[in-house]
Amino acid sequence: MNWLTNFVRPKLRALVSRKSAPENLWLKCPKCEQMLFMRDWEANQEVCTHCGHHMRIRPLKRLPHLFDEGRYELHPLPRVPSDPLKFRDTKRYDARLKEAQAKNEGTGEALVVASGLMAGRTMVVALMDFDFMGGSMGTAVGEGLVMAADLAVARKAPLIVFSSSGGARMQEGILSLMQLTRTTIAVRRVKEAGLPYIVVLTDPTTGGVSASFAMLGDVHVAEPDAIIGFAGPRVIQDTIRQELPPGFQRSEYLLEHGMVDAVVHRHKLRETLIRLVSLFMDPLISESRSVAVAAG
Repeated sequence: MNWLTNFVRPKLRALVSRKSAPENLWLKCPKCEQMLFMRDWEANQEVCTHCGHHMRIRPLKRLPHLFDEGRYELHPLPRVPSDPLKFRDTKRYDARLKEAQAKNEGTGEALVVASGLMAGRTMVVALMDFDFMGGSMGTAVGEGLVMAADLAVARKAPLIVFSSSGGARMQEGILSLMQLTRTTIAVRRVKEAGLPYIVVLTDPTTGGVSASFAMLGDVHVAEPDAIIGFAGPRVIQDTIRQELPPGFQRSEYLLEHGMVDAVVHRHKLRETLIRLVSLFMDPLISESRSVAVAAG
């Protein structure tokens, strides 16, 4: 054994060799273009620490910030036929689904349903995942929303929906469009049970989702600078052949024109939702507090 060759030389090379930095150490904000340290960005709930731009956050990363002590229960979605129309374009639809599921570990569809305590009160939360096939609404998402509504009614709990979608899932054709009706009926059951239904509109909320359950809330809260509408701004501009006003279809524009009730920073969503639910479900307590504050 050559001691210099087999031991000393590798040690020297290890000392002088330049270690490459991990590729995912830094992130550039798409709005202000400032470089963000990935760890700080994730700790800030994926909001830019420089300009406050809200980037799209996955459901499983959002959930711990909503529930007490970050504890919640995930509810598996009902099983549905994976490829009911045997659809194929450049590739088979079932192959696309498998690719999306492999890419998005932990979420098998564009919807996540969870329940848990928020300020000691049981809540049911359904969150759409734009990273899963653009948050498109197919039969699985429709079944998931119906399940979430039934769960809320069974537990006498408020239903909170975080919307983020590009619209209907074209690979499921008319079956996807039928989900607009099914989710609307599910929301009505929640309201008939006297339970609050609150929608948090995140970037983007468009298409069939905005034409159904996303616009039926008792209260609509939006994250800052989110795109909210049915068709995209470019489609509308090309159709009407007119220049659209600045900020058209953004959260702040909709707030100014009475289409949403509040624009809330991601860091304040939990306390806002807790306060809204309390106003709906504890009206006498909330009213007495308001009177006491006014008297003080």
